[in-house]
Amino acid sequence: MTAPEQGAQPLAALSDAGVSIWLDDLSRNRLDTGNLAELIEHKHVVGVTTNPTIFAAALAVGTAYDEQVRSLAARGADTDAAVREITTTDVRNACDLFRSLYESTDGVDGRVSIEVDPRLANDTEATIAEALDLAKTVDRPNLLVKIPATVEGLPAITKVLAEGVSVNVTLIFSTQRYRDVMEAFVAGLEQAKANGHDLRGIHSVASFFVSRVDTEIDKRLDALDTPRAAELRGRAAIANARLAYAAFQETFQGERWEALAAAGARAQRPLWASTGVKDPAYSDTRYVDELVVAGTVNTMPEKTLHAVADHGRITGDTVTGRAAQAQEVFDALAEVGIDLDDVFVMLETEGVDKFEKSWAELLETVTGQLDQAKD
Repeated sequence: MTAPEQGAQPLAALSDAGVSIWLDDLSRNRLDTGNLAELIEHKHVVGVTTNPTIFAAALAVGTAYDEQVRSLAARGADTDAAVREITTTDVRNACDLFRSLYESTDGVDGRVSIEVDPRLANDTEATIAEALDLAKTVDRPNLLVKIPATVEGLPAITKVLAEGVSVNVTLIFSTQRYRDVMEAFVAGLEQAKANGHDLRGIHSVASFFVSRVDTEIDKRLDALDTPRAAELRGRAAIANARLAYAAFQETFQGERWEALAAAGARAQRPLWASTGVKDPAYSDTRYVDELVVAGTVNTMPEKTLHAVADHGRITGDTVTGRAAQAQEVFDALAEVGIDLDDVFVMLETEGVDKFEKSWAELLETVTGQLDQAKD
């Protein structure tokens, strides 16, 4: 990789600290204009994540998809088939762009994620079928199929991994659910091994959402309107992530994991998602600066990526050994009356609902474009 631009030193420092920088966005325009290639070359981007909201936004503007839509309309493709072909084309092309990075990092990076239809989040068998079909359709070794960490998603994660497919587990908000995800991952690798798959080729990340936790808990703290509640604003999300990392460290050790590692398995890396800052009162790089630890991924919107390049403060590991302090924050939140279990249930439900809404918008956009192409 070439030397970073003058303004990108914090990104270089982040990468040197062992954090993989992934872009939380993809579009045909990024691919066609060379924008994504430039971010790879100059901004240390080594992977991409997508979701229904990203694709809905990409399809809603510009003309980059017009030619493919016209071709699909001429073939008589219905909306669902068109959406599948459009999104998998972008992901396949991105996988090809990242192929050399994938190979040079021995499969760790150079990864591109695509999410199962969010309408299937509470249907285990349909999620399994969709995930396996997406893997077959994209047909690239550096693909990660995104499966939500709902209760119904957990057995799907295990089954898809057992079939040798690499998985990005998304919409994780609580440490307890994260523990369930890691258990599903380990069980999936054990089944994959029993099924004769080479564990060295199976990768996984666990997308732990960050900023949304502060957004919801801050709202509840503001409603309490007390000095103690005010002191706790903006402290929950980073504490939550640091507790999650401690759980990660606990899981990937001991005889059970070592038996898989001896067979070539690699730990499921924590991925910090939702790292764009939503409250203007906070530094726009806080969910990067405060979550630096080797062997993790931070997937950023482009705005956050450029903010970190410009004025990020990367000061080394800001996670390891901070679980006790993080637990003190959670204890304090409980003491002032924040129902953390309710927060996490609400965030998961809201997360699935948001993606379902974005998927509906995507279907509506493509339906309109197909109809227009037929006129």
